Amino acid sequence: MGWAAGAAVLAVVAAGAAGYAAGGDERPTGTPTAASADAGFARDMAVHHQQAVEMSYLVRDRTKDTEVRRLAYDIAQTQANQRGMLLGWLDLWRLPKVSADPPMTWMGMGDMPPGQDGALMPGMATNSDLRKLSSLSGKQAEIFYLQLMTEHHRGGVHMAQGCAERCTVAPEKRLARGMVAAQRSEIQLMSDMLKERGAQARS
Repeated sequence: MGWAAGAAVLAVVAAGAAGYAAGGDERPTGTPTAASADAGFARDMAVHHQQAVEMSYLVRDRTKDTEVRRLAYDIAQTQANQRGMLLGWLDLWRLPKVSADPPMTWMGMGDMPPGQDGALMPGMATNSDLRKLSSLSGKQAEIFYLQLMTEHHRGGVHMAQGCAERCTVAPEKRLARGMVAAQRSEIQLMSDMLKERGAQARS
């Protein structure tokens, strides 16, 4: 999925480059607007992914367990790559990476209560959660990371499904569908890993 999505991005970039060559600084015809689901998903998921990367690097330094370290590395690398693609699309579309609108506005959820303690979108960990993860080590860190990441993935799946339904740019829709499949698979893996450690997801 990563190679296919990457090739699709290159195709979009190539098309966009041709548009820029012909039109200078003007946005290519037919690209999404700042208020579109395509742009909203790219902005919000980039923020969502950044926290997953942060949590994964935190736990990697707090456990010697090979299985958890491998999972954390895979999540960090995958989501850092996807985040780069999302931000690259915003650059290609000549759109800002931040918005004055509340998070999730593109999904019709802009009127939800403001996120508390840094949890800006569904599934995101709070600042208190991150501090707690930073204070743990060994099995306790593994369990808490798996619990936080399970919630994080559930929120990510919800957002990616929203893009799959609302976005109009074909490569972005394919990326979103790939996120849904991959993160659902990892949720099941993390459920099994929690059981092995005598724990379960928090909700």
